[in-house]
Amino acid sequence: MLNKALGLAVLAGLLTAAPAHAVDPPHLPAPTGHHPVGTTSLYLEDESRQDPWVPEAGARELMVSLWYPATSRGARRAPYMSPAESEAVLRGTGVTGVPYDALSRTRTNAYLDTTPSGGRHSLPLVVLSPGFTWPRSSLTALAEELASRGYVVAGIDHTYENFGMTFPGGRFVTCAACELDVDDFGTAAVESRAKDVSFVLDELTGPHPKWRGGTLIDPSRIAMAGSSLGGASVAETALTDPRIRAGVNLDGTMFKPLPESGLSRPFLFFSEDLCDPTWVRDWAHLTGPKQWLRISGSVHASFTDYDMLGRQIGVDLGSSLAGTRSVEIVRAYVAAFLDLHLRDRPQPPLARPAASYPEVSTSDCYS
Repeated sequence: MLNKALGLAVLAGLLTAAPAHAVDPPHLPAPTGHHPVGTTSLYLEDESRQDPWVPEAGARELMVSLWYPATSRGARRAPYMSPAESEAVLRGTGVTGVPYDALSRTRTNAYLDTTPSGGRHSLPLVVLSPGFTWPRSSLTALAEELASRGYVVAGIDHTYENFGMTFPGGRFVTCAACELDVDDFGTAAVESRAKDVSFVLDELTGPHPKWRGGTLIDPSRIAMAGSSLGGASVAETALTDPRIRAGVNLDGTMFKPLPESGLSRPFLFFSEDLCDPTWVRDWAHLTGPKQWLRISGSVHASFTDYDMLGRQIGVDLGSSLAGTRSVEIVRAYVAAFLDLHLRDRPQPPLARPAASYPEVSTSDCYS
């Protein structure tokens, strides 16, 4: 089996507490920006590259969700995930006592295939990479928030690295990478994800973009954020692809150390109230603008939708952040960091403690 420290050991126990009876269908809080949010999905195939986990599958295939500012609301809200994907996530993390389609019932705020809003090369782009075994939908609340504030957001499912995902036509694939015995899987995974992201950027911002709104993206203002393994992959992607101007690691152990030459792009570590030794190790090698913030009372899942959604379906993950608080905090600080470094807008909460977010503090782990 693969290196448990990569993700399964982190995930184990997060969704396994005995659930209470859930009353209402789960929902994502409404985003706070001024734009209606549209969403669509893309199937992409990288014919230049063999799948790293299932070579016999042939070319690397990816599913990407795009969230974006829309000209108006549409007729139908987007599903959060399919019932099969919900079952894969809940079974994979050991949940019992709730319907296995519970997560698929989640009410979102984005409308399917609505018309994008914006001028040519006017919208910054943020790429989101989820945690190991978790799908791209696990960061939907953050994606909707950023889109409502005028960002295009691309959430990537890294194929064969999550409990279950669906391709067009209904083909369903599971976590083949979970069953592999790979030396230094963490390094292999972040390097593979960096290649996934660069390919997606090519497809979105190249001369013939695969999305109809591709010409709205400003290729000079691109950032990446990720949770867990996705967060660990941000630095590697920024090192290998100069199009990534800023990065956000949401509670992801740095499986591949930063090089001695360092990373000069703006970078945010956002974590539980803990001192990850790999972050302490790499802190000095972040040579550009940098911050390390911690959320008191959070758990690993608090940097995704699952802390909040787990509570809504009756599963206690151990967080003390009630209601939608985990999502509110992550949305506010990630958006502030991106607004500062992609839009040059000063952000007071990043410069000093914010009274409205007493749970957030600057880490002293590196002092």
